[in-house]
Amino acid sequence: MHEYPVIVGRALLDEVHKHLDGVRKVLVVHPQALTSSAEELKSNLDSHKFEVILAGIPDGDDSKRVEVASFAWQIMGQADFNRNDAVLGLGGGATTDMAGFIASTWLRGVKYIAIPTTLLAMVDAAIGGKTGLNTSEGKNLVGTFYLPSAVIADIDTLKTLPKHDLTAGFAEVVKYGFVYQPKILDVVEDNLDSVLDPDSGLLEELINQSIAIKREVTENDFKESGEREFLNYGHTLGHAIENVERYQWRHGAAISIGMVFAAELSMSKGNLDEKQVDRHRKLLTSLGLPVSYRGDRWPQLFDALKKDKKVRGGIIRFVTLKGFGKPEITSSLTEEELFSTYQSIID
Repeated sequence: MHEYPVIVGRALLDEVHKHLDGVRKVLVVHPQALTSSAEELKSNLDSHKFEVILAGIPDGDDSKRVEVASFAWQIMGQADFNRNDAVLGLGGGATTDMAGFIASTWLRGVKYIAIPTTLLAMVDAAIGGKTGLNTSEGKNLVGTFYLPSAVIADIDTLKTLPKHDLTAGFAEVVKYGFVYQPKILDVVEDNLDSVLDPDSGLLEELINQSIAIKREVTENDFKESGEREFLNYGHTLGHAIENVERYQWRHGAAISIGMVFAAELSMSKGNLDEKQVDRHRKLLTSLGLPVSYRGDRWPQLFDALKKDKKVRGGIIRFVTLKGFGKPEITSSLTEEELFSTYQSIID
């Protein structure tokens, strides 16, 4: 596994060319909403003598389809991309997931640089080398493990991010607090206005702390055979919600509900108390994130849970907590036990 730089700062988009040594052609994969930003990046790279092609793809999880990958492969084939060329993923987590998948599969792997423009992508999706696309059966069921050559996180891009997208990204930040560093929870609770300000040094500090946690875990367990699975706290039910909602929900919103469900499961095992579960609800609600879901959706959710990529031998697995900062895997739960816990989070 190769080392790769993760650069966090401001006014970084003019520095991208420095990470393209030996590259002649560049495919910039970006959502349609970031077309102007992609054009600015292209202009900058053009000035450094790169041959740049823009590939505009749908926004959000609508981009994570095999037809979109095929569209990019066609562009690369017609432009004669070779193994010395590169793919850049400019956008949120869905875009960096998709661009990484495209890079990992073209000629069995070309240089890939992630340029995350959302908080969620900066602290989670762009770090650690997971790529993937969705199918009608579930989220990220097709994908690869493929490390980028660099991750360039320009915090200035968060200034134009809609507030609901910024708060959705905080689901992943507080996840690190619940699972690894409880002090993160204190910082967010005590400085809510500051952490939600893209100009805040405190937000930049939280981004760096989150990245450091994700890097350490993924470097120790690159292919998710051990502790990396703990990063899925809240994701088992969260992915099921995304599937039931046909991927029209923000990832962070679904994961927020999933974390409350996982906390309730932890309490049912006697490992968290009511105060700790309530802290989940209060903190996530203060960030503007949902903490409950529709009671009539359980049959569809359970079907989606059975298809989750973390299922082993037909057994649904959840990351739960023995306490804040003490994750574990819980499995062998019956549908009746899961349904009973689900009643605690319905609208």
